[in-house]
Amino acid sequence: MDTPDLRQLRYFVAVAEELHFGRAAERVGIAQPPLTQQIQKLEALLGCRLFRRGRRTALTEAGTALLEETRRILPQVDRAVECARRAARGETGQLRVGVPPSIMLSALPAAVRVYRGRFPEVQFSLRELSTSAIEDALRWREIDLGFLRETRPEPPLASKIVFVEPVVAVLPAAHALASRPSLRLSSLRGEPFVFFPRRLGPVFYDRLVAFCAQAGFAPHVAQEATQWQTVVALVEAGMGVSLAPGCVQRFRWSGVVYRPLRGLTTSVSACWRLDAATSTAAAFLQQARAEFGQARL
Repeated sequence: MDTPDLRQLRYFVAVAEELHFGRAAERVGIAQPPLTQQIQKLEALLGCRLFRRGRRTALTEAGTALLEETRRILPQVDRAVECARRAARGETGQLRVGVPPSIMLSALPAAVRVYRGRFPEVQFSLRELSTSAIEDALRWREIDLGFLRETRPEPPLASKIVFVEPVVAVLPAAHALASRPSLRLSSLRGEPFVFFPRRLGPVFYDRLVAFCAQAGFAPHVAQEATQWQTVVALVEAGMGVSLAPGCVQRFRWSGVVYRPLRGLTTSVSACWRLDAATSTAAAFLQQARAEFGQARL
């Protein structure tokens, strides 16, 4: 059985409320003849008269019944359409984000604050995980978006670099090299190093080791720590030196200094499943890129 389209129902409501075809046509923004034709088609489709036409237009019993139901249905349709559009814009739904601890020292928290203010109806959750754990969580669909340092995910994962930051040397303030404004990495040859375990971020770990190899030495890892705050604390305690992303400089401790290493950088990428990209993730990524672009490390 054929059913009326929404346009015909909206035209019908305009005529039923105005009880005047001319005013109704003006209200819906079309000429009167095509409006009349649409009402006639609607009546033919329903098999009944909706209006009594004469010196004054009036609703029939069928028209009154249709008006009551149509007034109830059309707002629901409008709400459904708006809900779909808002979901497509990433304004509703859920977003689960995975982040390594070091990236929480970047502009990402500011991006979270602005995003949650703009999209309060999104169910937002943030999980602090290692790079390896984030890749696993994406593959198992436990999160929708991950921020990864120095990673090369394979399908079904896709990634895009969102910012690049310098790699710095972390030294005890009392170290002989601490007085220099900048360092060559080769000057740390022979120093004990405090590193994070490779299993937590193998690509970044290997990049740091490759930097050392290019400088002519292999780092002697004297101590490992899983959190950057602990790495810096161990450097302050004299356990060794370290290499870290520039954002770690937010730990402003009197017993530690950070020195730039010319030309050494590390990148952070956003990562998601190709078959599970969401509008909420796209909206958050846009906000994050804006915040990263404004940040000064």
